[in-house]
Amino acid sequence: GDAWVLARPSGTEPLVRIYAEAREGDRAEELVDDMYEALADAKADA
Repeated sequence: GDAWVLARPSGTEPLVRIYAEAREGDRAEELVDDMYEALADAKADA
């Protein structure tokens, strides 16, 4: 509803960019942190 998060590979660098938007800045930061952790866990399991 009030927020979104997107992870996408960079087209020019060997990294993944994480974008988030929410009504509250703290919520956007929480979304970014959660996505970062999910990506780090997936990489560790690979």
